[in-house]
Amino acid sequence: MTVSETEAPAASGAMSRQQVLQAMSGLMMGIFVAILASTVVANALPRIVSELGGSQSSYTWVVTTELLAMTATVPLWGKLSDLYNKKLLIQLSLGLFVVGSLVAGFAPNIELLIVSRVAQGIGGGGLTALAQVIMAAIVSPRELGKFSGIFGAVFAVGTVAGPLIGGVLVDTSWLGWRWCFFLGVPFALAAILLLQRTLKLPTIRREAHVDWVGAFLIMLGVSTLLVWSSLAGSTFAWGSWQTGVLVPVGVVVLAVAVFVETKVREPIIPLRLFRNRTVSLTTIASFFVGVAMFGGTVFLSQYFQLSLGKSPTVAGLMSLPMIFGLLVSSTVSGQLISRTGRWKGHLILGAVLLTAGLGLLGLIDAHTSVLELSLFMLVLGVGVGMLMQNLVLVTQNDVPAQDLGAATSTLSFFRSLGGSIGVSALGAVLANRVTALITEGLGPMPGMSGGGSETVPNLADLPAPIANVIREAYGTATSDLFLIAAPIALLVVVAVAFLKHLPLKTQSGLERLAEEAA
Repeated sequence: MTVSETEAPAASGAMSRQQVLQAMSGLMMGIFVAILASTVVANALPRIVSELGGSQSSYTWVVTTELLAMTATVPLWGKLSDLYNKKLLIQLSLGLFVVGSLVAGFAPNIELLIVSRVAQGIGGGGLTALAQVIMAAIVSPRELGKFSGIFGAVFAVGTVAGPLIGGVLVDTSWLGWRWCFFLGVPFALAAILLLQRTLKLPTIRREAHVDWVGAFLIMLGVSTLLVWSSLAGSTFAWGSWQTGVLVPVGVVVLAVAVFVETKVREPIIPLRLFRNRTVSLTTIASFFVGVAMFGGTVFLSQYFQLSLGKSPTVAGLMSLPMIFGLLVSSTVSGQLISRTGRWKGHLILGAVLLTAGLGLLGLIDAHTSVLELSLFMLVLGVGVGMLMQNLVLVTQNDVPAQDLGAATSTLSFFRSLGGSIGVSALGAVLANRVTALITEGLGPMPGMSGGGSETVPNLADLPAPIANVIREAYGTATSDLFLIAAPIALLVVVAVAFLKHLPLKTQSGLERLAEEAA
């Protein structure tokens, strides 16, 4: 792969400070839209699933489907960013988000809602991969810490604004949960226009050989395994014939994908990247961050409402300590890394706090005080803020500029893959645990167990004694999820501890690319 001679000089010109800030404004708007669309339904989901007649499995699927689509497409988006116009690609991903949001807003049943989440997930995959690739292209790793901190701040604001807005919309009778999806549409359209005006990237023309076969096999193999992990334990038993079919098929397809990737000229995930110690360790860390963080925290909103009996709006407010911790730690950590050039201590401390936060949340039940919950979530948020974005920064610093897209999307892919597996597997554990606890307390009661094919309960419609048993069940089951997630997070500590500290480069991705081409 080479940069053509006519385009190389254009690539070598560094953007001015003003140009960078203008481009970042549009980029951050796009990131905000993606986060808002993902989080605005968090506190609305119990009401949405209940009104559409969905089950606990449906609740998990509404979350998992978006993660699955995002995970499966991230590597392809990343590779395309190394070959084609990044600006056009990120605008296309935002467009898919708009389509998915409109379909979700008008969905008459749970099935169409789940389908709409596929479009949102594909768009989210593009934003996840491309936003960080574009940041690395226009800013040097040494300066990127500051912008990663801003990225974390935008992530925090979108994360806290989403559930709060979603809760208010659900609790406002003349609006309702459908506006959770409609709300993101004008923001997405504004982001497309803003990026059109502010993002100025030279088109680096390369001879493109996209490995479409490899991309299809990767998406098929990953999707097969994620479908299995989503349904096993709820729709069918872990040791059933369905498991005997889906798991071998998924593994074989991925093995064929790896073989194809070793033979093609432009692999979607270049396997040579894993010869780099930094890439290998940050990939492992990102995977386990996804499993532990997404797998544990995605069910917190359900815990707030079904165990503590809070309204959607209050449930949104209860997540503030975790978001505040993420906001502060991400911003401060990014500034310190850019100022000192030292990053390893931030990663280790972040991994330790992530593990500690998950372990503390393993102590919760239906009677945990708001103060205790706030402290536990604050610890978790600080850990996530110090860890997640800095893993990407470290990787981008240690790969050739021509591989920035592939390397960045690889990390995002494995983090999303871990999150998908975590949500699917732990969702099945939660459903089964809730079913067992409610059955133990009340006996078999169809329609109220929350597990398998049973509907998610609306506590307001149930007698107080039954509602109390269900609250206790969800409290105990949720704490069990965090006790599973904490040891997984400990593996992140091990991975980052073995990272070799390398000085941060002072050239942007475009400058490095031109230098490599020369």
